[in-house]
Amino acid sequence: MSESKPPTPTPGDTYKGWLFKWTNYIKGYQRRWFVLSNGLLSYYRTQAEMGHTCRGTINLATANIAVEDSCNFVISNGGAQTYHLKASSEVERQRWITALELAKAKAVRMQAESDDSGDDCPAVPPTSGQGGGGRNSEIQSTLRTLSSKVEDLNTCNDLIVKHGSALQRSLSELEGLCVGGDMGEKMRQVTERATLFRITSNAMINACRDFLSLAQNHSKRWQKALQVERDQRIRLEETLEQLAKQHNHLERAFRGATVLPPSFSNPNLGSKGGGSGKGDASDEDDDNEFFDAMEDPAEFITVPAETKYHRRSGSNVSGISSETGMDDQSFDELSLASNPESPQPLELEPVRQRRTHIPDKPNYYLNLWSIMKNCIGKELSKIPMPVNFNEPLSMLQRLSEDLEYYELLDKAAKCQSSLEQMCYVAAFTVSSYSTTVHRTGKPFNPLLGETFELDRLSDCGYRSLCEQVSHHPPAAAHHAMSEKGWTLRQEITLASKFRGKYISIMPLGSVQCFFDKSNNHYSWKKVTTTIHNIIVGKLWIDQSGETDVVNHKTGDRCHLKFTPYSYFSRDVPRKVTGVVTDKDGKAHYVLSGTWDEKMEFSRVMQSSKGENGTEGKQRTVYQTLKAKEIWKKNPLPEGAENMYFFSSLALTLNEAEEGVAPTDSRRRPDQRLMEDGRWDEANAEKQRLEEKQRIVRREREREAVKAASSPEEAVSEDSINDSPLKSAHPDNYQPMWFEKLDDPVSGESLHVYKGGYWEAKEQGSWDVCPDIF
Repeated sequence: MSESKPPTPTPGDTYKGWLFKWTNYIKGYQRRWFVLSNGLLSYYRTQAEMGHTCRGTINLATANIAVEDSCNFVISNGGAQTYHLKASSEVERQRWITALELAKAKAVRMQAESDDSGDDCPAVPPTSGQGGGGRNSEIQSTLRTLSSKVEDLNTCNDLIVKHGSALQRSLSELEGLCVGGDMGEKMRQVTERATLFRITSNAMINACRDFLSLAQNHSKRWQKALQVERDQRIRLEETLEQLAKQHNHLERAFRGATVLPPSFSNPNLGSKGGGSGKGDASDEDDDNEFFDAMEDPAEFITVPAETKYHRRSGSNVSGISSETGMDDQSFDELSLASNPESPQPLELEPVRQRRTHIPDKPNYYLNLWSIMKNCIGKELSKIPMPVNFNEPLSMLQRLSEDLEYYELLDKAAKCQSSLEQMCYVAAFTVSSYSTTVHRTGKPFNPLLGETFELDRLSDCGYRSLCEQVSHHPPAAAHHAMSEKGWTLRQEITLASKFRGKYISIMPLGSVQCFFDKSNNHYSWKKVTTTIHNIIVGKLWIDQSGETDVVNHKTGDRCHLKFTPYSYFSRDVPRKVTGVVTDKDGKAHYVLSGTWDEKMEFSRVMQSSKGENGTEGKQRTVYQTLKAKEIWKKNPLPEGAENMYFFSSLALTLNEAEEGVAPTDSRRRPDQRLMEDGRWDEANAEKQRLEEKQRIVRREREREAVKAASSPEEAVSEDSINDSPLKSAHPDNYQPMWFEKLDDPVSGESLHVYKGGYWEAKEQGSWDVCPDIF
């Protein structure tokens, strides 16, 4: 077997991961790290060997790929090399087969293109990865060359026109000239201009010849590249359908299974009993053991603190400060004593009774795949969707739902310690995702200039205002202020992609929280939301990623990790962990829990470096006091499964209220019709509003062009500044209640509330609001 060492893999490899490779009848299958790159499949004993020792390589351009059963497949190049491989599951095997087939097709195509175009033009080797980058680079280079040739043609054309006109004038003058002393001078001018015309004409002819030659040389390759892209799209569609069927089969099998199949727990039991017994000499001395499905190891471990940390003492213990040496009981007593949570008796005021029920969701059948199959890879906000996929709330109202657990910020405002305050802010960050666990409906995309107010000043002590400040890309600004001494603001732009089986939603922008008493300024970013089983199966939502909650005044930081859900993981589903550290990196609190149920925090008494994890990373061991619950999800109202799984707060968001702005989401007709169960009318109304928004957008663009071309109108631009539809260009749209300012902390430009909304509401003066509905 060939043991030649391939080029060192780069970060742009097409596909890589763990597979079980058949070695011999004594050791059976052994776990190996495989890397697929540039049409070559290489394997190593461990990932650490990638830089120096390759155990074998096979060229896929001349290889055959055969599937044996649910998890096994064979790769052979005609007898010289044969790999009997086994994946941990049928899904993993199909991923590898798909990647191998695509890599083989590309390798064969690149080899054929190299043979066909070797005489016409130099071949451009593919870059690491799939080779698509090299092809794109070549196309861009060719386009630049063609553009330069076109510019040459334009230049030659201008010169021909110029010199031709001059030559024509000279000939006209020559005809009317009588024989005299000026004849020689005129003849010389005509000769010079004729020479210039001839030179320019020759340059024009040569430029045309170069352009034609270049276009002919690349025409064949472009046609072949277009055909390859078409074939690849067909293969992707077929693969997508096959994956959907396999996923449906696996889901049914998983629901009916009580234990995992033996092949997951012990791959040796599935070792080959027949076929080629040829093994690898390099594998005969390997003692690697098998593992279950791979998962990320925990970054830290928590253990109960020693007894000495629970003794009541005002002095320091083992060098730990009195602040962190306090036991959990005294800590709680101090927090409650200095920051009472129960409000003082106040005069009773009538509190508005808000609704607790909305019309049940109708059961309309809709073929999702028939709509989504043509939307793969597109921006989700630019896909026209019927209301069947929506929930009767707008994105502005969903942003306001972040305040579901505003009590956490109220408690944080009372904290004396910035580290304790950080725990409450981090818990608030996690709590904002609890309302999404069953919410698979898509919120309505707000219209440009749409607003939503949430006035809970009388019963909860805060006011909130959202406005859609941009449409392409869609961006919403949010400002909330509480009487308890905190202010929350955020500007979120959603980047979403449909990936075939799931939708990824990546919020861009930051959330900021300010506390009046301590002047602490916190900021963090939202993690990625993924909606699975778009094609078949039951829709479910997951939150994954890492984020840092930073106190810009003190330097405190909380690193939160949202672990992605896995069928085969032994961790608690929807797990969230976090560590609160000071500016020096010393840990003070550990947070743990789930984003859909509750979060707990415990004080760190001591930390030390523990043993290495499964991936060789050294994990930190924290000795902590007993964990205390810091946040728990409120139960859903009765019958929530028939009301879009709305929480008690969400049920009230679209309730009609008097005195709100004419641009408020509650006044949106298509959203109201959907809530009432009149979906056909809602779809028609939604199309009307979207078309109206497009007409207004085109009108702004025409006004912008007109203002730019007319100085008189540009002078009178002050009259336009008073209108919310001032500009013209969508990028220059001026929001009603927010203005763009530079954030001194992040350096980014953010939309900040400029005031005036609540005063306008008190006066009932909404004349400045545009007519968007």
